[in-house]
Amino acid sequence: MAVFTSVTLGDLTQWIKQFPLGQAVALKGIASGIENSNFFLTTEGGEYVLTIFENLSFEQLPFYLKLMHHLAERGVLVPAPVATHEGELIVPLHGKPAAIVSKLEGSSQMDPQPVHCAAVGSMLARMHLAAQDYPLVQPNLRGLDWWNLTTPKVLPYLSAENAHLLRAEMHFQEAFAGCDTYRQLQRGPVHADLFRNNVMFVGERLTGFFDFYFAGCDTWLFDVAVTINDWCIDLASGVLDTPRVRAMLDAYHAVRPFTPAERTAWQPMLRAAALRFWLSRLYDYYQPREAEMLTPHDPTHFERILRERIATPAPGLTG
Repeated sequence: MAVFTSVTLGDLTQWIKQFPLGQAVALKGIASGIENSNFFLTTEGGEYVLTIFENLSFEQLPFYLKLMHHLAERGVLVPAPVATHEGELIVPLHGKPAAIVSKLEGSSQMDPQPVHCAAVGSMLARMHLAAQDYPLVQPNLRGLDWWNLTTPKVLPYLSAENAHLLRAEMHFQEAFAGCDTYRQLQRGPVHADLFRNNVMFVGERLTGFFDFYFAGCDTWLFDVAVTINDWCIDLASGVLDTPRVRAMLDAYHAVRPFTPAERTAWQPMLRAAALRFWLSRLYDYYQPREAEMLTPHDPTHFERILRERIATPAPGLTG
């Protein structure tokens, strides 16, 4: 992610001794994203990713790291957190919480084809089922409550047309969240940020999901909608690409069949997923934090997607 907290190899000389990894021999900042400070870390024991958490607290972080451990134990392809000699997954670095996880093989697939979308859909369903018995509970911290807090912070920066869109969609989503269909949706831990750059492939073989630091308990359908809105679209227009949508949804359904309530809620949930990222990009764009290598994402991308989801029916869920 963007580097908010600078770290040098010298800073790690003593710190790394807490871990069974040997000495740190190389460190490189990762210049993408806008939430945490991430580094590729090479040690005498191998290749890893070091993360310094800029917003999440020591108290919040066990949910994410223990979830990754839980999923890895059940065959879901995710980075494995590395514990210290004392068994701790989270330790201070420069006064902030930090963790080390294994580095996944491969690279992100930024031009996905149906075969890649099918692999993501299948693994996402496996992840949802594997997390059903995860004992820790934490809400999606970028869910409806956060939308309500953030909307008044960004409205003053918007054109009259976009302010109307935001207010209208918030009204729609408030009503949707209060309906019987929404209450019937299957729930559990979700990734909530499964974009193309958070999945690794070697060729057509999926090697892992990573960056679980927006995870929380929410509807599984929201997780599917977030993923579809990134993997299965024309990036310039936001229009859904039906072959990729069908590949992802059919592969997901083959592992975890969709329910009648989910089929009813599909279009509103695609809108909810677009709204969530439009809001967060507006917030990051108009109220940015200082960081090395930080370039906020363009909010208009998810504005286009939201308008498209409102205007155009999506391919339906397999039923």
